[in-house]
Amino acid sequence: MLRRLYDWTIRMSDHPRALWVLAAVSFVESSVFPIPPDVLMIPMILARPSRAWLIALVALVSSVLGGILGYAIGALAYEQVGQPILESLGKGDAMTEFNTRFNDFGFWAVLTAGITPFPYKVITIMSGWTGMPLVTFIATSILARGLRFFLVAALLWKYGAPIRDFIERRLGLMAILFIALLFGGFYLVRHL
Repeated sequence: MLRRLYDWTIRMSDHPRALWVLAAVSFVESSVFPIPPDVLMIPMILARPSRAWLIALVALVSSVLGGILGYAIGALAYEQVGQPILESLGKGDAMTEFNTRFNDFGFWAVLTAGITPFPYKVITIMSGWTGMPLVTFIATSILARGLRFFLVAALLWKYGAPIRDFIERRLGLMAILFIALLFGGFYLVRHL
């Protein structure tokens, strides 16, 4: 089933309404869909490099709006279903402690998931579930998704098809290394 979704997504990159399809995929990927919008963005930008920035902007706006839906899913489903179940099992206090710890690092969790290949939808739902401040969530999502989509657009606009392999195979690793270095730098500054 995943392969059929992937193939459908690739076919849609050449559709006359590809920007609308990209908006829909970016929106649902932030809360439920398993295929990242990059799969559509890459062939769309390679086909029309002059539209790279528009394509990245559509992915950004749609992804953040979809992230807000994921946040709402986490906020609403937890209160109505998850919390009563956990309290009946005597785990309500453990979840309060988890929520506090997650929200202490929430900015970094959203930033990391928004840039790296880690499923962004997991963090959007957890952010709502833990009650992360919505303004922090939205601002961090805009930063993270903007970095990701505009970096892909910039690389494809500048280097075209030769950079495609790097983006598809190694950009996630580079983003993870960047985040690790950023964390390491903050740790050193704080503890030295």
